[in-house]
Amino acid sequence: MRIGVYGGTFNPPHLGHMAAARAAAVALKLDRLILIPDAVPPHKPLPEGSPTAEERLELTRIAAAQAHLPCETEVSDIELRRGGMSYMADTIEALRAEVGEDAELWLLMGSDMFLTFDRWYMPERILKQAGLCAFHRVHADEDQAFESQRAKLYSLVPESRIFTMSIPELVEISSSDLRAMLKAEPERALAYIAPAELGFILRKALYATDADLKRLPLSLLRPVALSFLKEKRIPHVLGTEQEAIKLALRYGADVEKARRTALLHDMTKKLEMPEQKALCELYALPLDALEEKALKLLHAKTGAAMAADLFGVGEEIASAIRWHTTGRADMTLLEKIIYLADYIEPSRDFPGVWALRKTVYEDLDAGLLMGLEMTIAEMEEMGNPVHHATIEARDWLQEVKA
Repeated sequence: MRIGVYGGTFNPPHLGHMAAARAAAVALKLDRLILIPDAVPPHKPLPEGSPTAEERLELTRIAAAQAHLPCETEVSDIELRRGGMSYMADTIEALRAEVGEDAELWLLMGSDMFLTFDRWYMPERILKQAGLCAFHRVHADEDQAFESQRAKLYSLVPESRIFTMSIPELVEISSSDLRAMLKAEPERALAYIAPAELGFILRKALYATDADLKRLPLSLLRPVALSFLKEKRIPHVLGTEQEAIKLALRYGADVEKARRTALLHDMTKKLEMPEQKALCELYALPLDALEEKALKLLHAKTGAAMAADLFGVGEEIASAIRWHTTGRADMTLLEKIIYLADYIEPSRDFPGVWALRKTVYEDLDAGLLMGLEMTIAEMEEMGNPVHHATIEARDWLQEVKA
């Protein structure tokens, strides 16, 4: 197995880090990539006001997940667990013990780190355990310096494995400039970091950001909303937003409210039952007998409460989030739009979805009734109980359509 190891402060991780990791993974045909945020970087201290090591770890996890790297990828807390100064010599030897002698390790690094590698703590120990893969920008005039460094390292450890590569798409921004941009113009930072990563930074007020979560423009609400989600759910939420726009335009609803509701509708979806129950207790949300044991039903209730608390949404949006899973009798226009946008957004693929989409755009209530009947039939076929609100929503619409 060929394993890449990419360490750094990741303060914050940005698209340049991920582009370099992707290029190295392809060039070296890596089977696995391990990203390792420093606990205490040995080369220079972290700037004052930097996130905690745990926050940088989470930022790196988000950045890696959004990068969709071409090999198995993990973000390791090995240096955080070890504590003290984060020396790569210690980390590489710990990883070697973990992966075994047959694994081929490659340490990934930028040109600055490569050109000073001989001054690292015990570089010989690293070179005996791992190859070096150093990357630089295509236009950077570093060939002579790289040749000189190669010769120096080969003389230090003759059996060294050194691979250097240029990366055309390497993002041109320093970490210090990016931190300043996050504080002054967070929207511009989307050119350099993943959306969900920016969202995490804003809602945790990292890097001296001071966004008012209750007054976010849509351009910033979107990344903040995405930061609450598992990576695999992001396409669904963005698809729901796009479907909500189309339905709002088709049926005369407030487009901005539809977009805000769609972005926030699944914000607590990734939470497990103990966390959901804790939020229900925090927000004094009563649960019926089915909700007490059905995890899938709780995120609508807890999401509505959190959206009102954290983002200051009004009752119309909170109610649309609250009922997007079960529906209810006599739904408002926005509630219908969010229920159906969630149901038929472009990534949905199930028997009958095309017929449902066609009906929804011909007659909203007919589409809603069709969706409710499909849900009830599916739940009954699976032997699962149907929430009373879904049955009441269907019965109400049947009377209206009669």
